[in-house]
Amino acid sequence: MSCKRVYGMATRDAYGKTLAELGKENPHIVVLDADLSKSTKSVFFAKEFKERFFNMGIAEANMVSTAAGFASCGKIPFASSFASFLMCKGFDQLRMSVANSQLNAKFVGSHGGISIGEDGASQMAVEDIALACSLPGFVVLVPADEIATKALVRLAARHIGPVYIRTGRPKTPIIYQPGTNFEIGKANIVREGIDITVITNGLLVQEAIEAACICSRNGIDVRVIDMHTVKPVDVNAIIQSASTTGAIVTAEEHLLSGGLGAAVAQVVTEHHPVPMGFIGLKDTYAESGTAEELLKKYGLTAEHIVAGIEKTVKKKMVL
Repeated sequence: MSCKRVYGMATRDAYGKTLAELGKENPHIVVLDADLSKSTKSVFFAKEFKERFFNMGIAEANMVSTAAGFASCGKIPFASSFASFLMCKGFDQLRMSVANSQLNAKFVGSHGGISIGEDGASQMAVEDIALACSLPGFVVLVPADEIATKALVRLAARHIGPVYIRTGRPKTPIIYQPGTNFEIGKANIVREGIDITVITNGLLVQEAIEAACICSRNGIDVRVIDMHTVKPVDVNAIIQSASTTGAIVTAEEHLLSGGLGAAVAQVVTEHHPVPMGFIGLKDTYAESGTAEELLKKYGLTAEHIVAGIEKTVKKKMVL
């Protein structure tokens, strides 16, 4: 895995283009948006299939309920909005209309995390993964690049049951080669290592790879796992990494409460306790700024992951 960044499209763009492709392949797919289709990129579908696209206006709760109605009639709805609006404004409907009935509806939260930058805290989803994971029966996906997004959107369309996918605003570095295999609930090892494992997803996969490259020059061999499915989390991959490397650091563009780190820690505690470190937002909302400035200020860069790795390796050596 190369330490150099080669940028592809944003995961939101990959979602929109894949959705349009699926529209040609499956006439049962319908798409809903909350007046943000140009930003979520469901606009690609809207241009191709006007009769199957529904702009619900600035009414995320109604959009979720309408998606539930479509699903109850045998359609496969994809409902998109900014992740903060979709999950926070539509949560009651997601809970009662979708999760409670286990309907076959898909929800895509764009502009996930703090890397949306200048838009500020009101539009930054930092709790969306925790909210989605709390919904019984939901699959929760966080793709790292355009290749992963295309594959996971297609898997979501085939999966029977509710799915939440987080996409992002900035262009993302290419992690995967075309044709890479993805499975819901099965993590991808993107870099092997024997001293410690970093389990991450989304935009921080590249940061973890770069952190691993820095650590390798200092004699620490780091395994990097892309846990693109936060729910159901890959229990076997976590246990195997805990057993093999003896220490784990998680890294996520999300609050530490209820996110990837919490899911991994639950497995580690129950099955194979090892020293752990956690990289993520520490009980705070972010402010307005460039993506680079915010990731640095709130501790979500390769350098911060390196510090977490070194600290956790020291804990391992003491035991």
